[in-house]
Amino acid sequence: MNKNNKNETFILASGSPRRRELLRQLGFSFTVIPSRRQETDQSGMEPRGHAIYYAKEKAKEVAQRYPQQWVLAADTIVVVDEEIMGKPVNLTEATAMLSRLSGRSHHVITGICLLHAQCGVVESQAVETKVFMRRLGAADIEGYISTGEPMDKAGAYGIQGIGGCLVQRIEGSYSNVVGLPLCETVELLRRHRVADPF
Repeated sequence: MNKNNKNETFILASGSPRRRELLRQLGFSFTVIPSRRQETDQSGMEPRGHAIYYAKEKAKEVAQRYPQQWVLAADTIVVVDEEIMGKPVNLTEATAMLSRLSGRSHHVITGICLLHAQCGVVESQAVETKVFMRRLGAADIEGYISTGEPMDKAGAYGIQGIGGCLVQRIEGSYSNVVGLPLCETVELLRRHRVADPF
């Protein structure tokens, strides 16, 4: 790979517009092919293992269809009291999630996986960020939910949108909370000579 070539192509096995935008900010050219892998109950798994497991599973599913291509996949979870919080299924659940996160810290963990089936390469890791949420009143929660933003996001908030005003501070990677830890992802892509932002 020419290290100055920003147009090396890989597959992003995710339909997340946030992950696409983060990678495009680095000048990467890639193909988006969302994984068809459905998440099932893995409640017995510890959170970091859960995030890595599903990142691998998503990458494997796409790589089976495109064995000659590099595939990048990710899985982001919100964890409070060692319990994984998924995306809210309705307004009541979104309210309960935000109430639980109010005035305290939680962790956002993203598992990332880079895979090439034909070359037999599978590398994965997890990145964790600690997020501190300000105390939210009932009006804050109701107002935020009325924007519609929480409904497709783990933990019922998005730090890159209106939900950013609910977050007091973070310890760790900001892009990880958005959905893809850029520092670690770039290191992974560069190590295997897949793509380089420089």
